[in-house]
Amino acid sequence: MTDQNTIAPDAMYQVIIKASITDVWAELIRTDRPLPFFFGAICETTGLEAGAPIRMCSPNGKYTSVAGTVTVFEPPFRYGHTFRFTHLDDPVCTVLYELKETPEGVEFTLTTQNVVANTQTEKAMAQGGTFITENLKALVETGKPKFSGRLILAMISIMAPFSPKVCLSKNWPMDRNI
Repeated sequence: MTDQNTIAPDAMYQVIIKASITDVWAELIRTDRPLPFFFGAICETTGLEAGAPIRMCSPNGKYTSVAGTVTVFEPPFRYGHTFRFTHLDDPVCTVLYELKETPEGVEFTLTTQNVVANTQTEKAMAQGGTFITENLKALVETGKPKFSGRLILAMISIMAPFSPKVCLSKNWPMDRNI
């Protein structure tokens, strides 16, 4: 059994993206199409501003994989939200995306915070952080995710019909407080 009071150290995933901060920011906050670096999900929100609900849905809108609330939105430098996998009973944590201009390009940092140690969420986020940073970089620089990312996206689309019923979007309305 997991001790619900043991918080894992913050985990940081960082990459330099050879693009303008405007281009990286625009891709990160896109809400009009599936985001390959977010495992093919579409970001749905009532507005990208602190306090607004956010969820990551399947392209057909039937399933929601992640739900939360925007905690910080400071274009084009910082964007954060609470984070809960809809198929897990793990406590809510926080994700923060930070962009910083450097001579080499844009330093993109994804930080996970307040993740309860030894949970499925901690394990999934450790794998997801690398996937997100590598595939955002590839998408912005080349127009497409990495080959390994494309394979995972294909697998996700094949497995979508087997998603647990708890993940149905109707169970995660935008007015639900996460």
